[in-house]
Amino acid sequence: MSWINESGPFNGIVMSSRVRIARNIAGLPFPSIASPEVLQKAVDMVKKSILESNSILSRDFDFVSLRNLSDVEKYILVEKHLISPDLVERAEVAAALINHNEQISIMVNEEDHIRMQCIFPGFQLDKAWELLNRVDDIVEESIEYSFDEHLGYLTSCPTNVGTGMRASVMMHLPGLVATKYINSVLQTISKVGLTARGLYGEGSEALGDIYQISNQITLGPSEEEIISNINIAVRQLMENERMARQALMQSNKLEFEDRIWRSLGILTHARKLSLQEFMSLLSQVRLGVDMGIINGIDVVMLNELMVKCQPAHLQAYIGRETSAEELDVARADRVKNELSKVT
Repeated sequence: MSWINESGPFNGIVMSSRVRIARNIAGLPFPSIASPEVLQKAVDMVKKSILESNSILSRDFDFVSLRNLSDVEKYILVEKHLISPDLVERAEVAAALINHNEQISIMVNEEDHIRMQCIFPGFQLDKAWELLNRVDDIVEESIEYSFDEHLGYLTSCPTNVGTGMRASVMMHLPGLVATKYINSVLQTISKVGLTARGLYGEGSEALGDIYQISNQITLGPSEEEIISNINIAVRQLMENERMARQALMQSNKLEFEDRIWRSLGILTHARKLSLQEFMSLLSQVRLGVDMGIINGIDVVMLNELMVKCQPAHLQAYIGRETSAEELDVARADRVKNELSKVT
């Protein structure tokens, strides 16, 4: 079970919680300047640290060499948030270890030698960090990290030096978007060292009113302080979002519900859907489900549908290379088929 197909706390607003840490191997040049031989050595060392460890977790991981995957297979992993687009760009020298329930993934030779993450459904940052910390300890049993007494963990990018931690919570915020408070709210969190990114992280668009809230500062505060800071901000964001949703409902209930039901109607009957239109309509349906306006559909099903209708998943669904228009037609067809099971 992964964040996609499992329910979690407060999942009407918080879709997932993820903690990622960056590590480099002592004595090896950073990936950006390392030779192919050194990068292969990093892959071998990380693979051995997990698959040959004495931990019970070692039997739960699969090793994936990105050079052996098709482009579609690589981007399916990106769309499931198991690897980053940057790792795909380095596919010839990159690898990943992914556990069977897809909660933990370890990327090798992205910007740093090791980037490991744990992702849980709903609002569970503390739980994600607890599990990831155990995995980090397992790797460190056989690999010495690049570490400085004063600076902490050394990373390719100075913004990650220190804890090397990036903790993030993926939130669905249609109420704040619709009431036009989203920009002021995001400016406020930036004042406490947090930032908002789109669906696939830095540089990506906030499709479907989905934002990833994460820390900007890794040097100074401890891991626990970073997570506590995000937890406080997320609880406030959840309250702001609930108030915004209630305000929309109270200002014009008929228009509010009509927009939600129209969105479901279009998704159910459209002949073609662009990714942007699909995500926008799905956002309204998700809002309707969480507000109790639409029954018979749950947010877990909508998470699965969202991922199934991303470009690489659709390419796999079709089974061949397609044009952009064919993808839009296939997306509408898949949405219609999935929703017909529950509506």
